[in-house]
Amino acid sequence: MIGDKLGLAGVAGASRIITTMSLKAKLEAIIYAAETPVTLDQLIELVKESVLSEGAADGTEVKSRVRLALEELIADYYAPDHGIEIRQVAGGYRMSTKAEHHDIVRAFAKSLKPPIRLSLPALETLAVIAYKQPITVPEISEIRGVDSNGVIATLLDRKLITTAGRKAVIGRPILYKTAKEFLMRFGLKDVGELPSMEEFEKLVAESFQSDLLPATSGASEIAKTHDSEPAEAADESELATAKHQESDPAA
Repeated sequence: MIGDKLGLAGVAGASRIITTMSLKAKLEAIIYAAETPVTLDQLIELVKESVLSEGAADGTEVKSRVRLALEELIADYYAPDHGIEIRQVAGGYRMSTKAEHHDIVRAFAKSLKPPIRLSLPALETLAVIAYKQPITVPEISEIRGVDSNGVIATLLDRKLITTAGRKAVIGRPILYKTAKEFLMRFGLKDVGELPSMEEFEKLVAESFQSDLLPATSGASEIAKTHDSEPAEAADESELATAKHQESDPAA
């Protein structure tokens, strides 16, 4: 019997190990099954009842146990014999392939389904919004040198951008920013993790498996361009574009 070999202290220790392993397994299953990043609060809520039944004194201890189990789980997947990892993305946790395996996974994905593509104007506009958000359509058009209303509709449909209120100027033009889907698509915890412009252009092309390279004539100037002067009036087509696309802000 375990008790005969380990004594009471040993049994208690073994019990704690089993409990921790059980909790880690539950967290692993939840993160694996989720289609979107799972927040710490969601994880706690999902396992709270079982953790309390396993001896946690209160909600504070539940949170502490979940944090500890999650940290151990992340460390487990960090080991080189795992091809996937658990990362913090868009305010939550999700499983993703490790960077060193992206090439082979991308090749596999291409063999399964047609690639997802964005046009060069859409890629360029997405880059402008990513680095200048929140920003209005007139400001985007001024940076790119061409009208951007059409591609805004495409990016809204793809849920890569979202509205961010209205600018406090005459006409109150709509402001745009990147959405949670943008963070998920590029595996970013938040916009503070955005790489350099050159790296971002490469990342965009790879992420959408596009056979077109992002235009550098306009996009590469984004990081150098000063914020443009506020627009005095909102473009009617811009208002129509976003009217039905109000969505939740990016996390």
